[in-house]
Amino acid sequence: MNGTRATAYAQRLGKVFDYIDEHLAEELSVERLSQVANFSKFHFHRQFSQYAGISVARYIQLMRLKRASYRLAFGDTRIIDIALEAGFENPESFSRAFKSAFGQTPSQFRKRPAWKPWHERYQFPNRERTQIMEVNIVDFPQTSVAALEHHGPSEGVNDSAKLFIEWRKTSGHSPVKTSETFGVAYDDPDTTPPEDFRFDICGSITAAIPEGNPQGVVNKLIPGGRCAVVRHFGSHQRIGEVAYFLYRDWLPESGEELRDFPLFFCYRNLMPETPEHELVTDVYLPLK
Repeated sequence: MNGTRATAYAQRLGKVFDYIDEHLAEELSVERLSQVANFSKFHFHRQFSQYAGISVARYIQLMRLKRASYRLAFGDTRIIDIALEAGFENPESFSRAFKSAFGQTPSQFRKRPAWKPWHERYQFPNRERTQIMEVNIVDFPQTSVAALEHHGPSEGVNDSAKLFIEWRKTSGHSPVKTSETFGVAYDDPDTTPPEDFRFDICGSITAAIPEGNPQGVVNKLIPGGRCAVVRHFGSHQRIGEVAYFLYRDWLPESGEELRDFPLFFCYRNLMPETPEHELVTDVYLPLK
């Protein structure tokens, strides 16, 4: 298969991934998915499995369990309701499938999520898809933030996020009413030893917060200045695609030089309130 045909083939299967993401709450039949890809329904199972490294039924189940895991970790919805939303007839079958996938029951995951095996479960060959990258140059305003400093393996960022959510709830700094949400990426998780990885989870503030709080949230500043910004749609796990595009493709061609501040993100909406495929994140690259 030449490059052009391979790209076209990948695009057709990419439409299937997108369709599944956007219709997880609905019945997803092989006939419908084969129509989305414009493949014969008699061969679709094998084509999908060969491309994705997993059967289409198992892939759909894992995507539903992924959504369920976020609702467990970051929400307070009853497990029975999460089970029904994920397409299971009862909590028992949901618990068996969840434990088979992640090594923890839903109750165990809710209390103390093991994110490392969770991340490993969602490494699929050919799963990544590219989006059109539209770069704009903006003047980002200096922004005071309350920050929780994560230091350690990148898989633990979700645990730090949960701790930051706890601080927000107790302090009244709601992300909906009064505060934007940011992430400051000091290191690349693909090239940094896990024990050295650093990432700040931040919320904008209008006045300094009291430090010495139980969660360890501190006052920091995101400096103002010129930035290249790209809007990313979808899973936070794929934001790296945008970062690599900015560094490898856009920056060398732009003639711009980098400012002495790391790449950072502004999360325009958040899970579990927002479905993963509807997430919107602005990726900022500071420039001189």
